[in-house]
Amino acid sequence: QVQLVESGGGLVQAGGSLTLSCVPSIYIFSINRMGWYRQAPGKQRELVASSTLNGITNYADFAKGRFTISRVNAENTVYLQMNSLKPEDTAVYYCHAQGSSGSTWWGQGTQVTVSS
Repeated sequence: QVQLVESGGGLVQAGGSLTLSCVPSIYIFSINRMGWYRQAPGKQRELVASSTLNGITNYADFAKGRFTISRVNAENTVYLQMNSLKPEDTAVYYCHAQGSSGSTWWGQGTQVTVSS
């Protein structure tokens, strides 16, 4: 069973930076889209950023200018560089992958806490 394994979450002060990483437990062929979502307490899960196999990226408005998504296709790895973090960025961040066949996978989530 494929699992997406996230790392890099933690506690950081406002204005700080974190980089999240995500890699499948086994190699997945034909991954098209990979991305990051987040869910804060009492709120719905929302898209942070995504990247397609051919490099098309999409960012939520709150992420533009502060977050950068990148991926290494040969390794099925996706990263999220987060700068200028704010307390409202506090959430559980989830990695997501979608194959060309439509299959999807989610990570278990990594907590990001930004203190004021």
